[in-house]
Amino acid sequence: MTEINRRLVLRARRDGLPHVGDFAVEHAPMPEPGPGQFVVRNLYASLDPALRQRLTLTDSYVPRIELGEVLTATTVGVVAASRDPAYPVGSHVVGHHGIADYWLTAAGPVTRTIDPSAASSLSHFLSVLGPTGLTAYFGITRVARPRAGETLLVTGAAGAVGSVAGQIARLSGCRVIGIAGGADKAARLTGEYGFDAGIDYRDKTLAGLTAAIRDAAPEGIDLLFENVGGIQLDAAIDCMNERGRIAVCGLISQYNATEPPPPLTNLFKLVARSIRMEGFIVRNYASEYAAAAATLARWVGEGKIHFRESIHDGLEAGPEAFLSLFTGWNQGKVMLRLEPSA
Repeated sequence: MTEINRRLVLRARRDGLPHVGDFAVEHAPMPEPGPGQFVVRNLYASLDPALRQRLTLTDSYVPRIELGEVLTATTVGVVAASRDPAYPVGSHVVGHHGIADYWLTAAGPVTRTIDPSAASSLSHFLSVLGPTGLTAYFGITRVARPRAGETLLVTGAAGAVGSVAGQIARLSGCRVIGIAGGADKAARLTGEYGFDAGIDYRDKTLAGLTAAIRDAAPEGIDLLFENVGGIQLDAAIDCMNERGRIAVCGLISQYNATEPPPPLTNLFKLVARSIRMEGFIVRNYASEYAAAAATLARWVGEGKIHFRESIHDGLEAGPEAFLSLFTGWNQGKVMLRLEPSA
């Protein structure tokens, strides 16, 4: 352990898209564990769209990050010092920790030890075997509850969560359609992730997007895995069948909005068609993480699930890597590699 601990902190907050200068890397004393605590040397840190909500909102499902505080996220690391026998020095853990070289923590419901040999890279515990894959897994299996022969639509389908969600639904016997931004990403859905159809939403009005969904799903949509909101959600609702189900994972189109979003024009169809719409948070299923990760690892090993990772090196790369989530150029699960040899 070194004597200086680098941490990524929030320096300013603003409406709309954050700026790189809103964040800074600061040096702090090395943490020391007290009884029941341990220090994690972080190797990788996840960067997720939900972090944007925590920069401004006070009513999110996790506390708002205040000015001067360390940004927190899911990390994978190795225990560097410990006064908890359940987390011995040298063991690998995944948990919600500060984005820092070292982080003082204690056992909690979302903190778990992992077997590094279960994946070819520790980064996978933040992508397909971590919050990304677990969110897709529980959103599909517990909320959407697909049945063979049904049609699923995924918005944000080329993203880290949406791409895995669609593949899990296909393993359940569903026909899967995805919406993505750009012709290349739409083509990737069918060519790389095995979707049955891909739709490019760019330059489409609500009417145009609705028509594109109907062309891809002439018999309608039974299930929607929602990541985006806005006109994509509105168009999808218009195309849904009687007793359809909507699993709301996120609404990324609104995270940086400076004005209220336009109202949904098709919302009453939830009533008229007896559609169930349910939001969910992955941590609600924390007791099932290990079993779900084992299932995902098996599917990956069998070549049934494909995924991408977008890895950025060093804490200093954190702000630009985080902003890439909202510009559309990232190619897979975005994370920081904090240890060069990891």
